[in-house]
Amino acid sequence: MDMTDSIAPASDQLDAVDLIGGPRTFTIEKVSAGSPEQPVDIHLAEFPRVWRPSKSMRRVLVACWGPESATYVGRRLTLFCDPDVMFGKDRVGGTRISHMSHLDKRKSVPLLISRGKSAMFTVEVLADAAPVNAAPTRSEPTAAQVAACTDVDALKVMYDAAGSPEMRAQIRARKAELNTPVAAPPDPDAGPGPSDADWDAMGQPATS
Repeated sequence: MDMTDSIAPASDQLDAVDLIGGPRTFTIEKVSAGSPEQPVDIHLAEFPRVWRPSKSMRRVLVACWGPESATYVGRRLTLFCDPDVMFGKDRVGGTRISHMSHLDKRKSVPLLISRGKSAMFTVEVLADAAPVNAAPTRSEPTAAQVAACTDVDALKVMYDAAGSPEMRAQIRARKAELNTPVAAPPDPDAGPGPSDADWDAMGQPATS
């Protein structure tokens, strides 16, 4: 049993707890305006919920990629859960950037870590090759593809690529259908009526 879904937070955004299994690399699909409290929504190709970067991470984005968010589309970054992020006096953890594409060298950005105190935050170059610690991107299957699938291993691949609970439920239902034994067709000689031997006897001449 894959327990990933059971530990996902009840949230409409990517949270630090989504990264407790390790860093993940994402491709930016779109950047849109959010709420006054969280003004930036970054849509990720490999994740169903938006990432809402903190002010510190927005400063890193601007320092590395510039202020125009339209240029971020198609670029990639690696996010990780930093357990040392503070909120007031509490250590609550948060989402940080470790690597970014479209950099010619590592970048250090000064960030305010507490009132009157700053520190340098370093971002590494994300190579143009395979994303760091990220599985190959697969598109979500359609309902028609799931219904037509007759291979359990193929359904497993579809399940891993599915991003919505509804699609995963359909895949589980289809797997259950394939695992249900199919009843054998009825034997025409098993029911009432003459057997083959009876038919043969019917064709023989009567004896006195």
